[in-house]
Amino acid sequence: MSMEPLDAAADVHALIRDVLPALAPSAWFDSGTSEVVLPVGRSEARASSWTVLERCARAPRSAWPRVVDEWVREVGDRAFLAVGEMELFGDVRELLRLRIVPKLAPRDREGLVVVPAGDHFDAMVMIEHPRYGGPLTKARAGLLGLHKLGYVMTNTHDRELADVAVRDQPLLPGRNVRVVSKPGSRYVSALLSEVDQFLPWPNEHGALVGVPCHSTLLLYPITSTAVREVLPVFSDVVREMHADADDPCAPGVYWSHGERRLTPLSASPEASGEFATLLHRLPDDYT
Repeated sequence: MSMEPLDAAADVHALIRDVLPALAPSAWFDSGTSEVVLPVGRSEARASSWTVLERCARAPRSAWPRVVDEWVREVGDRAFLAVGEMELFGDVRELLRLRIVPKLAPRDREGLVVVPAGDHFDAMVMIEHPRYGGPLTKARAGLLGLHKLGYVMTNTHDRELADVAVRDQPLLPGRNVRVVSKPGSRYVSALLSEVDQFLPWPNEHGALVGVPCHSTLLLYPITSTAVREVLPVFSDVVREMHADADDPCAPGVYWSHGERRLTPLSASPEASGEFATLLHRLPDDYT
């Protein structure tokens, strides 16, 4: 008959203390947090006992010593992996970056350190390493003791985006598109929520935004009804760049406005209700 995990806590924790000296001599049990603590170089790996409590609660009491033994060995193996990771990366916190990607399906985001970046994009934490890098998984974050990750955006700005180039490029006669780019970069897309810094001020009506690849943002400040003729051409350019990109991001066009809001647009301005309303408020362009 199964029991609640907490009902098994006292006995299971006593078993953990009993086996640690033989299976993980350098480890100790933190009663305050109910965690096994394993020294890892100059740091430490921690493993909550909740997993083994759940396993024991489902098993007969006679099996608890075996269940605890297996779990402690697992914890030790994970700590060994953490040592390898730390030796491989050094201070992995220095390698963490933020990459903006189109909204992931639930099955694709499972197991990754990902947070929503508005309604249409996700922010994915990456390890920037030429050979062993890639998306940061929750399992790897646990092994490496990475919990509070507020510094990742600062890393990305300081180490990847400080030298982005900004230029204006003709789109139509008398109509320029602003290009924010860094060839070969995987992180320019992270500026998607900060496009205001690249636009003229004041910027009352927002801008058309495209992020066809992770190395380039395209911006067109909206100042007049000229946006009607610009939008279809802007959409074509974004779509073509996306199709040709080595590291594609998003094929669509967005209207950046308000408090960092992004509204998807079709090539027809009148097709999007809120944007169509804006068009009626815009001054005509006589240039």
